Amino acid sequence: MKWSRTSPLMDTTAASATTIKSAHALKSPIISRLINNASNTNQTKAPFKGVQSLVISKRRSLDISLPSQQTGCRHACRYGSIFLVHCSTKPGIDSDNATSKNPATELNSSSIDQQPQPPASNRALSSTSCRGLVLDLGSEFSWDGAEIGSPVVKRYIGDDEERWHMWYHGRSHGEDASDSIGLAVSSNGICWARGAGPVRTSSDVGMVMNCSCNWWAFDTDSIQPSEVVIMSSSMYSSVYWLYYTGCTAEEVKLPKLPTVAIENLKRPNSDAQEIEHHEFGKIYKSLPGLACSQDGRHWARIEGDHHSGALLDVGLGNDWDSLFIAAPRVVMHCNDDLRMYYHSYDAENKHFAIGAARSRDGIRWVKLGKIMGGGRYGCFDELGVMNAHVIRNRKDGKYLMGYEGVSADGKRSIGLAISNDGLKNWTRLQDEPVLQSSGKDGWDNKGVGSPCLLQMDGNADEWRLYYRGLGKDGRTGIGMAVSDGCDIRQFHKCEGFHL
Repeated sequence: MKWSRTSPLMDTTAASATTIKSAHALKSPIISRLINNASNTNQTKAPFKGVQSLVISKRRSLDISLPSQQTGCRHACRYGSIFLVHCSTKPGIDSDNATSKNPATELNSSSIDQQPQPPASNRALSSTSCRGLVLDLGSEFSWDGAEIGSPVVKRYIGDDEERWHMWYHGRSHGEDASDSIGLAVSSNGICWARGAGPVRTSSDVGMVMNCSCNWWAFDTDSIQPSEVVIMSSSMYSSVYWLYYTGCTAEEVKLPKLPTVAIENLKRPNSDAQEIEHHEFGKIYKSLPGLACSQDGRHWARIEGDHHSGALLDVGLGNDWDSLFIAAPRVVMHCNDDLRMYYHSYDAENKHFAIGAARSRDGIRWVKLGKIMGGGRYGCFDELGVMNAHVIRNRKDGKYLMGYEGVSADGKRSIGLAISNDGLKNWTRLQDEPVLQSSGKDGWDNKGVGSPCLLQMDGNADEWRLYYRGLGKDGRTGIGMAVSDGCDIRQFHKCEGFHL
């Protein structure tokens, strides 16, 4: 496996970090290897303006050297013991929701605006029509002005403050439009500050990762974030691991599939009538990838064993996941045990399905098979389930899965399932969705999906659900809904950013 640079720009402040309490160890069995990745581009004699170095130990180390401007590179990597962080200075808060303070992720309060982002369109939105909307499209010429989605939200708690980070997918306008991953920040998870361009420092917000420029890579056409896990070691405190979906221009032939929109699609056709009837374009092959960062903003890809750099390949022959792999969500169960949840389309049973894989080090994975398929006839998830987000309930230890259900007519809603072990024994919470699209005038009246669950701490005893909404003419946004206390059978969208 190789390291390759992905960040648009970088400065020397990206290397700073402080200690975060380590709780779980990932003892990697991977044999150390040295791989040189030489570029065919012309070398320049100018010195690097900034270097990001990451060292875990002397004998067992993971070394990254990232130039601030790419001019050809040679990267080496060695693997050793890595730790998952229990990210809090407060008891009872785990890495799914919070972390202690870290200067590498601290924000310059003077550089961001924590006011709610206004809708970036010519139309006016009433408080009713934008109910639940927390992040709209960016400005016309921004990196996320045409489409946003796939929210990955994390809450970081320090001794006297809290920070919220949202990594999300965006797309720009124009003939040269491209897919990217960006970062927005907040102090409360409701009002988000964003950036219109690429980040430049460790306190910036905006675009943090774009598609690969290597012709052989699996992520040359589209990238979407799936999960961010914080790792740590005794030598280096916090390392962000980003699991994401990468897409190429290789078309996937789906037998007898209704023309419905899924997350690893090319962009929808521009014809508004086609969008209205969910007649979205061709589907293209996607695979899971991994990138690493010290500050959550400047990323280096970890190239897996697959020839394209992906972590996993599609199944063989008639396997249920032989067409594509999308939305790799990763959860730490215990030492040496990570679980990945992903979805594909089961051609034999003609529905979308969710499968699982396990790993000791977070890089090499073994598939466990399909764990959940389509729902009962007439249910909101009859055509299948996808975009699973799994979180472990801190109170009872059970696993909770939020997933996107696809109905027979292609409509998207969000459902929940529960498991005691997080493996194959999943039970739907109910036959009805916990969140569905709004009424006729709502910003998300065409469907909701890509759920991201957070369990709040303290006296609130509630859950938050971030999601991607689809509205008229294919317009997208990111919304938030909350549970009624600990009752997770139904979530409600909030008006005017007030809880």
